[in-house]
Amino acid sequence: MKPLSSHPRRLLGHACLLALGLLLAVPAASAQDEFGPVVTAYLGYLRNEQEVVDDRISRREVSPIYYRHNSNRIRALRQMAIRIARETQNDYLPELEAVSRQELRLLFEQPPRMETLKVDEVIGYKFRFLGSVRSGETFYVFARLDPYEQAELQEKGAKSANPPPEEQGRGVKVTARSPRVTSP
Repeated sequence: MKPLSSHPRRLLGHACLLALGLLLAVPAASAQDEFGPVVTAYLGYLRNEQEVVDDRISRREVSPIYYRHNSNRIRALRQMAIRIARETQNDYLPELEAVSRQELRLLFEQPPRMETLKVDEVIGYKFRFLGSVRSGETFYVFARLDPYEQAELQEKGAKSANPPPEEQGRGVKVTARSPRVTSP
């Protein structure tokens, strides 16, 4: 039998999780009005991911450090998705990846030097750097290029016999592709 002193703490923990869920639900309701079905679906996906992480911490299946890290990642992805949707006013999002500095090797064999990386720079013909988001910790957000973009960039790189030295080491700097437009 558990001591009575643990019940108030457990109740407080459940109340905090409920409050977090309510805070995440309020912006989601307004997102349905502001964004199209693709962006709304992605924000719903992130909300579901947060619910999974919340459930796992409530059952003590994960550590508090894991919980905070993944909640921060979800928040960073949400912030970037909303920023892209508002800036482009388009119902399209690329496949987004958010990694901390320690996780860069998950995306790159030879991670780029983040201090010198510029927004919209393409790394290894596979990822476009979208920027960093501070969400409890700093996450670097990348858009995974689709196969057509990759092939186009590789073709341009092959045509350029002597790319500048900064392009040889890190990738090719290009301007952002215009987003796809979907009809309502």
